[in-house]
Amino acid sequence: MPAADDYFQQAIQALAQVARSQAKAIAAAAELLVEAIKDNKSLFSFGASHSFIITEDRLERIAGLGRELLAASPARAGDRLIITSTSGRNSIVIDMALQAKAMGLKTIAITSLAYSQGVPSRHPSGKKLAEVCDVVIDNGAPYGDAAVAIPGLRQKVGPLSTITGCAIANALVCEVIAQLVKAGIQPPVFMSANQEGGDDWNARLLAENKARIFYL
Repeated sequence: MPAADDYFQQAIQALAQVARSQAKAIAAAAELLVEAIKDNKSLFSFGASHSFIITEDRLERIAGLGRELLAASPARAGDRLIITSTSGRNSIVIDMALQAKAMGLKTIAITSLAYSQGVPSRHPSGKKLAEVCDVVIDNGAPYGDAAVAIPGLRQKVGPLSTITGCAIANALVCEVIAQLVKAGIQPPVFMSANQEGGDDWNARLLAENKARIFYL
């Protein structure tokens, strides 16, 4: 089988497995987000490694940094925080999750249990992300993340976490919006900026919701 076909097959299987096994966790996470929105609270999201690309590859191991980042943010008790880290082992995400708990935020982890269980924690507490969050969604990535073996190459290639992680995030958005509409709440949903009228529509929504839009 060509390596490209192998990757597509692995990705399809991973998505199907996540859809089957994580339905309850995604539903629980959506419920937390819907509750926060109904209570006029804010939603925050933080990603490690792939999300911060080059710079964050160094910063993710610095103990205490995640705690300070969250403490200095506009996040407050009752808000929700989604934390994504495939290995779930590095200090920045664990510090952030622990600080969130201390501040009264509810946390949702998107991580790989297979990866996390195969490595030791780099946090002084010895804990991993999955152990310190309120809801845990397993992205289904294998240990090491890469899925495709190439003959003659020692290391596998083709990470799955980006595909399954984005699918989980989009599934959460769909579920949250569906629940809000069912409850009679019209959520502010962007249009594609490349659709006619998209820029004006999105600018209006940003202006109407500017008091609730923050950055960590």
